[in-house]
Amino acid sequence: MSPLVALVVGLLLGGVVAAAVILRSRTDGGRRPLDSGSLPLPEAALARRLVDLMDPALVVVGVDDAVLLANPAARALGVVRGTRLLVPELLSLARAVRSEGTRRADVRLPGDLVGAGPRLVGVHGIRLDGDGGTPAEPVALVLQDVTEARRVEAVRRDFVANVGHELKTPVGALALLAEAIEGAADDPEAVQRFAARIAHEADRLGRLVRELIDLSRLQGGEPLPELVPVDVDRVLGEAVDRTRTAARAKGLEIVLGGQADLVVRGVESQLVTAVTNLLANAVAYSTGNSRVAVAARARSGFAEIAVTDSGIGIPRADRHRVFERFYRVDQSRASSTGGTGLGLAIVKHVASNHGGSVTVWSEEGLGSTFTLRIPLAGTAEHPAAGSPASATQNSENEHP
Repeated sequence: MSPLVALVVGLLLGGVVAAAVILRSRTDGGRRPLDSGSLPLPEAALARRLVDLMDPALVVVGVDDAVLLANPAARALGVVRGTRLLVPELLSLARAVRSEGTRRADVRLPGDLVGAGPRLVGVHGIRLDGDGGTPAEPVALVLQDVTEARRVEAVRRDFVANVGHELKTPVGALALLAEAIEGAADDPEAVQRFAARIAHEADRLGRLVRELIDLSRLQGGEPLPELVPVDVDRVLGEAVDRTRTAARAKGLEIVLGGQADLVVRGVESQLVTAVTNLLANAVAYSTGNSRVAVAARARSGFAEIAVTDSGIGIPRADRHRVFERFYRVDQSRASSTGGTGLGLAIVKHVASNHGGSVTVWSEEGLGSTFTLRIPLAGTAEHPAAGSPASATQNSENEHP
């Protein structure tokens, strides 16, 4: 038994005694006065006070499934109303504990109960055996919100699986090219060709590793640095400089415009990385002698940085997935564009860490516009009423 549960059980015993006395007095209709010597009131009051202040949700269920005791944390979760336990899974768990002893389980709470979307709680059920040790005893349920913990576990599992899959491609290519060079040692032209491919795969592998490190940091591996005023013009200028060479190699022109002198609260290096990734994505999927435009404007307490291209566009079925890690709309173009499938995921996490959002508008054959929204410096602590409810949204009906 963990120290927390041991403490909870000890505290609950006092609370259960108090609840049992109160319940008995109710069943007697108030006709029989309580014996002041039958209950150590200071200890019971202290136990109940400590139970009420504890962070885990605590519920004590009697033999008739009535709730004898519930602390404020349990009522805040919405699992208790009056003397009723509202979640059937919790009732079933309490009955199983009463007949079989201590049990642990994860129970999913509906969003309409919690009021903030579905939640997953880890439940530790304990039978509060009396002197007789019979199953007809109250049951204590200790509920801890594990939604975020389970989400992080799932993210880690998926992340490791995806990383392993993605690393196999360049590593396997390097091994095959090394064998090819060894077999073509007497052919200088072939050696040069294979060496160029090795350099390409090594560059791709290095970029993948760098972006994995960046994404790991953004996802909570390291604490977010303090948000400070950042000049949007400087962010855009640096991002354009980083992307201009790749754009010129494809005959593309990057046009910088919009509203000047905007200041946001953020981490400059992360914002530069996010805008650079949006520009690199626009360049990679643009064709011909076209333009890529990047512009900023102030709107509803946010700085909106829009990157627009006239490239191939994104199919409707793929728009809601473009911000997923390692997701590529066109897998056949992955090697030709050099993409790792992490660029837009990094943009999403930068936006989330800054209290902003990133949205996409796109039509096949017409191009795409990605809009990064970051709170302005003067309104960071008091976001506008129209601030986004989620870190990533997709808009298919109107052009930003």
